[in-house]
Amino acid sequence: MGTSLQVVGNLSPGQNLDAYVQNVTAIPVLSVEEERSLAERLHFDGDVEAARQLVMSHLRFVVHVAKTYSGYGLPLGDLIQEGNVGLMKAVKRFDPTMGVRLVSFAVHWVKAEMHEFILRNWRIVKVATTKAQRKLFFNLRSKKKSLSWMTNDEVNAIAEDLGVEAKVVRQMEGRMASVDTAFDAPEGADDEQAAWAPAHYLEDKSADPSMQLEEANWEQDSQRRLMSAMSELDERSKDILARRWLTDDKATLHELAAEYGVSAERIRQLEKNAMKKIRVSMEA
Repeated sequence: MGTSLQVVGNLSPGQNLDAYVQNVTAIPVLSVEEERSLAERLHFDGDVEAARQLVMSHLRFVVHVAKTYSGYGLPLGDLIQEGNVGLMKAVKRFDPTMGVRLVSFAVHWVKAEMHEFILRNWRIVKVATTKAQRKLFFNLRSKKKSLSWMTNDEVNAIAEDLGVEAKVVRQMEGRMASVDTAFDAPEGADDEQAAWAPAHYLEDKSADPSMQLEEANWEQDSQRRLMSAMSELDERSKDILARRWLTDDKATLHELAAEYGVSAERIRQLEKNAMKKIRVSMEA
């Protein structure tokens, strides 16, 4: 099946996200028997049509998972697209003889692709707090040997390799696996509900001038290094990144694809490569 979204046909998330969500929600959910039959046809006979039906029937699940990662400031359509890639990988590897439902197996693959997408793009949206955390944030996903929680030996090995403490690796792994919670109280919440918002439980350090100065200098340095890294890109890559992440009215993959006369997947590849170059430059 590959890693493209061709298997989902015209339902690929594009310019009209609301229509896409409505369409995938209208696709019937498979019964246990239907799912098993399709999975067996794919697993034993290599039936591509069975794979397509399995993917289509679980697209609504990808949308649900993508919404839980909306707090990172990344476009929901892009998160859905990455999750669909993970779904197709899961369908390709699904073994119906194991006796579990596809959704239970696929959730790890869907989240893994979304995590990787967030890791690739988070540096542009919000810079991590320390150099060690940035290095860990960008490398932890690729260094994990499986989608399950890491063992103590794996944690210690990664900590030694990246030059951080083992507890920092555990903390980052937990952050990557967690679901976002709103920092402030939801709109319309009463006084009792608002009192439980996380914002009320943080220490206010805004009165410390030295901390404010240090944070301001660090932010200026980060911005300077970001602009320096951007200047090393070719004009097309620079334009793609700027319009995807550095403007208020962010362009979609499909909008840029139409403008440059290439596929949305090609724009995605160019964006990924440019992000990698920037990450290497800024971490140097």
